[in-house]
Amino acid sequence: MKTKADFPNINDRQPEGLKDDGNPFRVLIIDDSMFVTKQINQILTSEGFEIVGSANNGESGVEKYKELYPNIDLVTMDITMPKMDGVECLEKIIEFDKDAKVIMISALGKQDLVKKSLLIGAKNYIVKPLDRNKVLERVVTTLKKQ
Repeated sequence: MKTKADFPNINDRQPEGLKDDGNPFRVLIIDDSMFVTKQINQILTSEGFEIVGSANNGESGVEKYKELYPNIDLVTMDITMPKMDGVECLEKIIEFDKDAKVIMISALGKQDLVKKSLLIGAKNYIVKPLDRNKVLERVVTTLKKQ
C-alpha cells in the first residue's frame, strides 16, 4: 500500500495560515450569513488557519471576542448585521483591545461604512462576493502588519 511519502508534494510550501512557529493563526468570524461564514471558514481552514469561533451578530461577536481574548489573531466581520452592526461591534472590540486586527466584509455600495470602519481601527476590508485569493491576500497582509 502506498503512503503519503510515495507521492512528492508539488506544492511544497508552508500553508498561509501558519505562524513562523508552526502554530495556526486563530480567527473569529462575525457574520449573519451562514453561507459567508461557511465560505470564509473553508477558505481559511484550507490554508491551515484555525477558526476559533463564530457569531451571527455584533452583540454576540463582542461577547465571543472577549471570551476568546487574548487567544485570537484576527476577526473577519460583516458590516451589515442585526442587533448590532459591524461598525458598532468594531468600536466595542477596539475599545476592549486597541490592538485587535479586524477585517471588515461589505457588499458593494457600502464605501462610506468601510471608510468609517477603517478610521475607527479596522485593518483591512474585503468586498463581497468573496474571492478566495482576495480573502487570503487581505488576511495574510493584515496578519503580517505589526
